[in-house]
Amino acid sequence: ENVKTKHPQLLYESKLYRILQGGTGIPNLRWFGVEGDYNVLVIDLLGPSLEDLFNFCSRKLSLKSVLMLADQMINRVEFFHSKAFLHRDIKPDNFLMGLGRRANQVYIIDYGLAKKYRDSSTHQHIPYRENKNLTGTARYASMNTHLGIEQSRRDDLESLGFVLMYFLRGSLPWQGLKAGTKKQKYEKISEKKVSTSIEALCRGYPTEFASYFHYCRSLRFDDKPDYAYLKRIFRDLFIREGFQFDYVFDWTILKYQQSQLTNPPARALGLGAGTSSPLPPAIANADRHTAAEDTRAAGLSSMDSSRRRASGPLMSSGNYAKQKSPVANDH
Repeated sequence: ENVKTKHPQLLYESKLYRILQGGTGIPNLRWFGVEGDYNVLVIDLLGPSLEDLFNFCSRKLSLKSVLMLADQMINRVEFFHSKAFLHRDIKPDNFLMGLGRRANQVYIIDYGLAKKYRDSSTHQHIPYRENKNLTGTARYASMNTHLGIEQSRRDDLESLGFVLMYFLRGSLPWQGLKAGTKKQKYEKISEKKVSTSIEALCRGYPTEFASYFHYCRSLRFDDKPDYAYLKRIFRDLFIREGFQFDYVFDWTILKYQQSQLTNPPARALGLGAGTSSPLPPAIANADRHTAAEDTRAAGLSSMDSSRRRASGPLMSSGNYAKQKSPVANDH
């Protein structure tokens, strides 16, 4: 960002990176300083965002992929909260996949709108306030955020719920609303959000998603959420559906299919008698080391890919370099 910018954020964000360093799915802060006319923040090179991958998968994700993501995303939000900060801009663009061995690990980025919600020494929670301006992204903002209520831990989790439904449904009911000004657009989004019941939003999808929202909305302003409960309802659904926690996401398969089209197996070219597998070896092998774990729920307690073997390379390009704005946006 330009050193003369009206609302500098990178220094604040670099401090957040330092506080969060070492957490699973937190990029390493490589350097922060001034270079010419710019404040510069350097973090690890990461892979595509979940918004990129959602587009790559034709803007719909399978239940299996969404549940594998949900577990890691709840963990990221929980870690953020454990350091006494709210993220306040939970959206698909702010979750990135790693690269190489970390290709199946979800990272959380963009801490420019984060806010401390409790005092480090006294542990006193910030006070309840109203008439607050919308901070974050209107599409994923919680209902209380639209109503002008100070954000707390419950709001990050409600926003995450909207992200999960966006992935499953392909869109949210308050997308694409036309209005003259940004303010009018936020009002329209707010009206539509308030008038859309949880049941209507989650209709046609497993009841666990409605349960997730009901739980988030049952929390009082300063309540500590039961993150383990939220992970558990999704893990139980995952097991009941008979899914394998093998890190084979929709884009993993799609990427592999595309690579097969551009590089057909040798046998198809008549160059040898090698066998062609319907999935890359790393993916085919992923089932082997999970067989024992799949027989018990405990095996799912270490869903974070930092503790599990990566299941093969996927989109290996893409980096994180963007300008951030402290004002709300709608997408």
